Amino acid sequence: MALSASLHLRQSQSLVMTPQLMQSIQLLQMTHLELGQFIAQEVEKNPLLEFQSDDEAGFSSDRPEREETGLAAEAGGGEEPADQGDLYDSTTTSPGERLSAELDADFANVFQDDTAPQRADAPELLGQWKSMPGAGGSDDGEGYDLDDFVAGRKTLRETLLEQVAFAFAAPADRLIAQHLIDQLDEAGYLHAEVTETAARLGTSAADVTRVLVVLQQFDPPGVFARTLSECLAIQLRLRNRLDPAMEALVANLELLARRDFASLKKICGVDEEDLVDMLAEIRKLDPKPGTSFETSVTEAIIPDVVVRSAPDGGWLVELNPDALPRVLVNHDYFAEISRHSQKNSAEQAFLSECMQNANWLTRSLDQRARTILKVASEIVRQQDGFLVHGVAHLRPLNLRIVADAIKMHESTVSRVTSNKYMLTPRGLFELKYFFTVSIGSAENGDGHSAESVRHRIRTMISQESADAVLSDDDIVDILKQAGVDIARRTVAKYREAMNIPSSVQRRREKRALAKAAGF
Repeated sequence: MALSASLHLRQSQSLVMTPQLMQSIQLLQMTHLELGQFIAQEVEKNPLLEFQSDDEAGFSSDRPEREETGLAAEAGGGEEPADQGDLYDSTTTSPGERLSAELDADFANVFQDDTAPQRADAPELLGQWKSMPGAGGSDDGEGYDLDDFVAGRKTLRETLLEQVAFAFAAPADRLIAQHLIDQLDEAGYLHAEVTETAARLGTSAADVTRVLVVLQQFDPPGVFARTLSECLAIQLRLRNRLDPAMEALVANLELLARRDFASLKKICGVDEEDLVDMLAEIRKLDPKPGTSFETSVTEAIIPDVVVRSAPDGGWLVELNPDALPRVLVNHDYFAEISRHSQKNSAEQAFLSECMQNANWLTRSLDQRARTILKVASEIVRQQDGFLVHGVAHLRPLNLRIVADAIKMHESTVSRVTSNKYMLTPRGLFELKYFFTVSIGSAENGDGHSAESVRHRIRTMISQESADAVLSDDDIVDILKQAGVDIARRTVAKYREAMNIPSSVQRRREKRALAKAAGF
């Protein structure tokens, strides 16, 4: 067989991940904060992109030279009212002036004495107040930010350093105290060995221990503890409640975590009533005394979708305007720059690339909004019983059901539901919350949602009494009578996941609490 070179033309199909397609996929699974950071970077790199201000948001239709993403319209935003210039000319006379002219009454000169400038007791303070944004006499009319008047919060380190100045007179002790303060974590625990600290500072371990004993008396109570037991012991000592029985209880916290009250009674040498009082005293303590000085700002969750009741009895699903980016493509700027750079091919290529990227970004954002709204609408249609009656009527749902209903791939639905939140009349939920495993029915009917079954187990256990504590087998029998076919090991798994102790531990604890209450 002879070998020879030949030229053939063959046509084939293949899936190619272009950079634009990869960008669209990434935008789909981004959270609100991540999307805002990404768009800010794109606006910084692309001169044709700009953020839409609040004033321009309502008049975007009057700007044919700019292309809006369409997200505000998709969110259910209404159009601006029609021009009311035919009613009166706002540029010439106001309605009040026109009324005064018709009635021949000039109200501006009735109280002439009141128009005289008043003398301020503190002119410099008055000038400062009027210079603030939104204050009386300002021109912008915007409200001032109340955060500008809030006093700064002290950190844990600053609070402890203030106490060091009064507790130690010797400079060496203050140096040791400052070094130990720097070794504290956010919860107020000390993660430093006494010997290592002494060797690092060139002093004795006895001096470090002496300073540490004084530091453990600082406010907040429990700081500079090295273990949880020591933290609780410090707080009990400051309350004068650290007796031998309480010392034994604090030293055996692992038994308390296992709810082994029988062993604790033997170790502490107390009866059930005293043990219940000791446990109540332990619950009043703070296991992390330093967290009250945490300065990190808690970010509120901004829902991506808002669900409201419709007048016809259905549900109105809208995108949240606060979670939608507003980006515009400035076509005027592009046309102006193109006229000045016609002779430079490099500049023309750069502008063309910027325009292409800007148009693709706006289309991707619009497609992202439409996809989120489509998935959320299908979830609301599937979980109508949950919105009306609550968690007990949550239906089992998976990605395939939603994907088949909206004619999309399961991976697309998975990206949409990741880190996206829906605000409903029942509260704020992540979109993933509505996807639960199906548990079979004992009557060969529709399956039950795993989340609704967990809700039933939690409700039954919360309503049980000390004389009628339900075991896992009892819960299985009750659920089967309600039409839920579930195994005992599944009930035990759900119970442990909800941090609910076993029936033996619950019976022991409920009886102890009932006895302490005098029942």
